[in-house]
Amino acid sequence: MTGEHYTDPELEAQYNNVARRPDVGDVLQDWIERSADCRAHADAALDQVYGEHERERIDLFRSGRSDAPLLVYIHGGYWQRGDKSMYSFVAQAFNAAGIDVAVVGYPLCPEVSMSALTDSIRRALAWLYRSAGQLGINRQRINLSGHSAGGHLTAMGLVTDWPLLAGDLPADLLKSGIALSGLFRLQPLLPTSISAALHLTEAEITQLSPVLAPAPATTPTLVVVGGAESEQFFVQADELVRAWSNDMQQIERYDEPGVDHFDLVNRLADPGSELFRRVCARIG
Repeated sequence: MTGEHYTDPELEAQYNNVARRPDVGDVLQDWIERSADCRAHADAALDQVYGEHERERIDLFRSGRSDAPLLVYIHGGYWQRGDKSMYSFVAQAFNAAGIDVAVVGYPLCPEVSMSALTDSIRRALAWLYRSAGQLGINRQRINLSGHSAGGHLTAMGLVTDWPLLAGDLPADLLKSGIALSGLFRLQPLLPTSISAALHLTEAEITQLSPVLAPAPATTPTLVVVGGAESEQFFVQADELVRAWSNDMQQIERYDEPGVDHFDLVNRLADPGSELFRRVCARIG
């Protein structure tokens, strides 16, 4: 956003998840190691190209099940950090449950605008639909999920008018959405250090806030928050549910008990967790 940047201490404390987790370096290193092990042993097709940018790549992990549903996963990092290679481990439990997984890479801010970044995610989903035959995946069973910034991008995928984007894409391209710890109204991020790299315009603040977009009326959606997260993540989730509930047939709010922003991802990858069970039940 144009104009001078300033920081609201209360909102900074609420949204700065790295500062809230002193051992975050250990958490990320654990993800890196688990992901490397997953890639070494999985039936994987890595770095599938869906666009011109070097980060527009997808890692596909196959379950081996014929006609399996596909879970597309978008990583977090406040649109400015992270890499798909850190999140391969998320695929392991879903593959074992007979679900194919595509982990999406995307260009980051400030190299690109958030609008361009969102377009990359839409391009990735369109590419998966169009390339399903050659990839050996089921284009009729594409489900979208993401954590943190990925939760925001999941919601943006859900509100996309796919036939308007391209005539060969169906309105129901996505069979479900699972938004974990997402940011659904961007305005509260402006007085935090997170927004410095985003350079949001006034138009983007409106256009890229899913709470202000028409609800995806017929797409089953699960909105998740970790039970130990900061208050603002509950506020964001509840606002999305309120904004969409009147027009949606199936929207559910769920809090996974006892986990913060980072451990929620570990719970997602845990086949014994209630969150894993609920996500599998949502997948179409």
